[in-house]
Amino acid sequence: MSDSDDDDVPTLSEHTLAALRDFYTEQETRSGPGVESTPSEQFAVGAVGEDWRMSQFWYTDDTATRLAQELLHEAGEGGRIACVSAPSVYQKLKQLAGPDQASVVVLEYDRRFSIYGHDFVFYDYKEPLSLAASVAPHSFDVVLADPPYLSEECLSKVSQTVKFLSKGKVLLCTGAVMENVAKQLLDVKVCNFLPKHNRNLSNEFRCFVNYTSRLLTC
Repeated sequence: MSDSDDDDVPTLSEHTLAALRDFYTEQETRSGPGVESTPSEQFAVGAVGEDWRMSQFWYTDDTATRLAQELLHEAGEGGRIACVSAPSVYQKLKQLAGPDQASVVVLEYDRRFSIYGHDFVFYDYKEPLSLAASVAPHSFDVVLADPPYLSEECLSKVSQTVKFLSKGKVLLCTGAVMENVAKQLLDVKVCNFLPKHNRNLSNEFRCFVNYTSRLLTC
């Protein structure tokens, strides 16, 4: 999520990264021989936690699961999914998706997520089209976006990113107060499913899509 002061961005030290790698290596060793994991797979679930100081407000497990299931369904077998400022859903996708089911990337301002290797794409919503060269336009079957701030300026810029990434399908999670702006920018409609966060936020949040969804009932 975005913050104006780079000095405030929390990072993992080399010592901490090494400890995490040792921990996951030990877990893999205990589980016995099997398919080797890539770095992004080793750190797929729970290696990075919520930081509300960076406007990170993560979903409950039930909500993250529902959104991940929706994305996997819409992406299809072997599809590509982009999670824009939605790291808790990215982690749930890595937990649920089989190795060949779908590929997933997370676009985040928080550089702690670089431990996910090639899955991580640095992203500052203030520069919506300033992405890594490896990110090709219109290369994702479905894009989930959760703008870090409830403002027209933020949603407008995030929408530019979404349009650049998406082949067509868009799932947007933001405050209910952004409904009209979201419709104007992304031609999305509100769903009946109500996303919930681990923290009790004062603003009502909703999901919006530009397609028909059975899981989100819209």
